[in-house]
Amino acid sequence: MDVPELHPDLEPIAFLLGRWEGAGVGGYPTMESFNFGQEIVFGHNGKPFLTYTSRTWLLDAAGNTVRPLATETGFWRQLPDRQLEVCLTHPTGIVEIYLGEVVFNKVELHTDVVARTATAKEYTAGHRLYGLVNGNLMWAYDMAAMGQPLQSHISAELKKVAGSASEG
Repeated sequence: MDVPELHPDLEPIAFLLGRWEGAGVGGYPTMESFNFGQEIVFGHNGKPFLTYTSRTWLLDAAGNTVRPLATETGFWRQLPDRQLEVCLTHPTGIVEIYLGEVVFNKVELHTDVVARTATAKEYTAGHRLYGLVNGNLMWAYDMAAMGQPLQSHISAELKKVAGSASEG
């Protein structure tokens, strides 16, 4: 299948395209610290948005996979003046809309809207930072949840393992 041409509006976030894999650390006042593995895939189909999927898994002290952790999927839409809208969905009953800005190879996002189903855990806000550093995708996520204020939750360093992804 032919890879469609990248929509010109996506040029500021084109550095995200591809499949990224790596590991990170997490913690929060309501849980024990942990290590995790992660895969993020940013793709496109020629339209003015990126597709996004992330999956994580718990790692033991030796780096072996223990069990799946979080999964999220969504869409990243580049706006004029380097502004960005991101819509994310989680199988735990949470939907987030982030607003942010792209500056060179750095993306900073803050939640504008958080919606939860009746069975979802209490979660009220998020802040995400993504950046390309020495060819690797570094990212950090702060959250406000379970009665806690916005604070560091997880961060990771991912290496590109496949080039520009596309979706039909």
